[in-house]
Amino acid sequence: MKKLIYTLAALFATGLVNGQTLQTYIAESEANNPEIQAFEIRYNISKEAVEQANTLPNMELGAGIFVSEPETRTGTQKARFTIRQMLPWFGTVTARENYASSLAELDYLDIAIVKRKLRLAVSQSYYALYALKEKQKVLDQNIQLLKTYERLALTSVEVGNASAVDVLRLQIRQNELQEQRDILQREFSSETGQFNQLLNRDPDMEVTLVDTLEIDADFRLEETRLDVHPELEKYDGLYESVTQSEALNQKENQPNLGFGLDYIPVAERNDIDFSDNGKDVLMPMVTLSIPIFNSKYKSRSLQNELRQQEINAQKTNRRNILETALNTAINSSEAARIRSETQLKNLQRAMDAEEILIRNYETGTIDFNDVLDIQELQLKFQINKIEAVKNYYAQMAIVNYLAN
Repeated sequence: MKKLIYTLAALFATGLVNGQTLQTYIAESEANNPEIQAFEIRYNISKEAVEQANTLPNMELGAGIFVSEPETRTGTQKARFTIRQMLPWFGTVTARENYASSLAELDYLDIAIVKRKLRLAVSQSYYALYALKEKQKVLDQNIQLLKTYERLALTSVEVGNASAVDVLRLQIRQNELQEQRDILQREFSSETGQFNQLLNRDPDMEVTLVDTLEIDADFRLEETRLDVHPELEKYDGLYESVTQSEALNQKENQPNLGFGLDYIPVAERNDIDFSDNGKDVLMPMVTLSIPIFNSKYKSRSLQNELRQQEINAQKTNRRNILETALNTAINSSEAARIRSETQLKNLQRAMDAEEILIRNYETGTIDFNDVLDIQELQLKFQINKIEAVKNYYAQMAIVNYLAN
């Protein structure tokens, strides 16, 4: 797995030497993303909840004055003062802390999941911007090429080797490409805004893109499987939280102990004199709270058992979905690599055909219909190659999301 990660990192670095790197943008997005900040705050709250769990029930203090003062042999009882502290069964506080810690761990995993999804979104948006930029460059090159052909056509018209219709067709084609160029510029502006939103910054800020992205023809993904993924770890965390919940439930099903002290001040009797006259009453107390009616604890245990079965089923289902997505991404990246190589071969053949046409022009036999056909093929192969490169890196970003 580490070999895959290092290989992917090297692959991305190959095209990102020039300009601001994608990793820099990812780091910026993680630092500025409000959703991540919200999850981090939630995690801090969960950690405080662990401290909160390490508490005992409130100490009870009571005081009362006898409205009708009872007479006893040693004197009249004037009031009653009580202090009492209930204690949970041995290990209950620790079980409560463990349960709170398991919930905090779930919130930590949420942070990891959100960061992964953000990295994937930033990467795919970055590659979409790269493709749009490259397509505009290709269209500009083809527009300039058509202008060159237009000048050749005008010269051919002057010597009677071409028709004015050929010139008009070349001009119409230029207009069509300029239209596509303008539309791509609007799409680029829109995607730039979305990219900057992922980084939580001004939508109009400029995005620095890599000059060139190429596919390493010799690189092949080895057999890749899901190893440890936060989405699957979360199900393990959920299972553990239910386990800790059941441990706490068993502790709460035990008796609670209470220790206290009652103090009753007694007034002296005036009608008799003896040794214990007016002696105050001090009474230590021990309380035992026994959960005789414990059906709620039995029900909670059954719920926890069912909940664990549900979590196992959900984890299996999610693993199947992620493994399918991983296999799809690997196959799609390989298909994109093959498509890129094919488009490059076809583009070379189209350029050879263009060179033949230019040579024919020198002999005065150029056919501008063929010129337009070859130019259209060249543009098609160039656009397809750009799209294949974008798809390749977008799919590799998915592989990185799932297998990293």
